[in-house]
Amino acid sequence: MAGSRPLRADAVRNRTKILAAAREQITRHGPDVPMDAIAEAAGVAVGTLYRHFPTKTDLVGAVIAEHSEIITGEIEAAAARVGEGSRAMAEITRLAERTVEASARDRSVKAAAQTLGAAHWTEQQEERFRGAMERIIAAAVSDGDLHPDVTVDDFLMLILTAPTDQEPAVRDRWLTLFLAGFTVQSRERNAGD
Repeated sequence: MAGSRPLRADAVRNRTKILAAAREQITRHGPDVPMDAIAEAAGVAVGTLYRHFPTKTDLVGAVIAEHSEIITGEIEAAAARVGEGSRAMAEITRLAERTVEASARDRSVKAAAQTLGAAHWTEQQEERFRGAMERIIAAAVSDGDLHPDVTVDDFLMLILTAPTDQEPAVRDRWLTLFLAGFTVQSRERNAGD
């Protein structure tokens, strides 16, 4: 998409439809789904799709960027709630649950992104994500709930290693066990053994 002019309303609608169709089609059919199938699912002409996204890598990258922006926004909202008095560990738990479930739903899209070499986060998104998570983690440590050595990278490891190909009950149990390792109480119990 050339220039920095804002998109017309119909172009915004088309772009939104294309991104939704791409997410759905890649999830159903994998990264090899043809661009014309995505255009058809979106209800737009193939030329319209290519005007917005010249390559499949561009399209998958935009789907991932949209997903990453949603996650970043959720983390920033959680940090704001912590700033207003919400318990930080409860926010970390809810964030982990939502992020693991979103990753399970978008597993095929992420696989397509890896296959095509599409970026997962923009630099700005990563800075925002890290800043918000650092505030939440600091608050959870200050509350005495989170072990002081837990970092943003630990939270990222939690997300990246989630068993997204397993059933919800397995993911829930895994998340409960993983998060317990972050807490002060769990480590104190283990140190006493």
